[in-house]
Amino acid sequence: MDAEEEKPKAFKVEDRRRFSSEGELKAEHRADAPHTGASASTGESAMPPPPPPSDAGTGFTAVNQPAGTAAPIGDMSFATFMVGLSTQALVHLGEMPDPQSGQFAEDLFAAEQLIDLIAMLQDKTRGNLDEGETQLVQSILFELRMKYVERARQGPH
Repeated sequence: MDAEEEKPKAFKVEDRRRFSSEGELKAEHRADAPHTGASASTGESAMPPPPPPSDAGTGFTAVNQPAGTAAPIGDMSFATFMVGLSTQALVHLGEMPDPQSGQFAEDLFAAEQLIDLIAMLQDKTRGNLDEGETQLVQSILFELRMKYVERARQGPH
């Protein structure tokens, strides 16, 4: 073993959030603020400024979109994510047609997995959601569980 022990490298924590705790855009991220190339708090070189926001939403494109024909996808939020999961569960419960085939199909096992996933997300995000998000998750879970029990009692179609 070496006589010299390697010292662990120090790490630097840098706040790169664009908004303050009050929800205001920080000065270094405003389009009208001059960019100095250095962090105001440390004086060290900062990352280049982000590109200006586009009118095309998030800039993400649909997966099956050919290159050059970018169609914007809406902003993703926790509520949008949860509604997407619940919609998938409704498809598996046979409440909605499959978006690809247009056919109604029932897959209770897949529906159960999605319901369990939403319940796990509810547990893991407890205390980190605002009141509206908490109520949304609770109502989604209640509705999906009721529909699941109803379908499971009816038996396979």
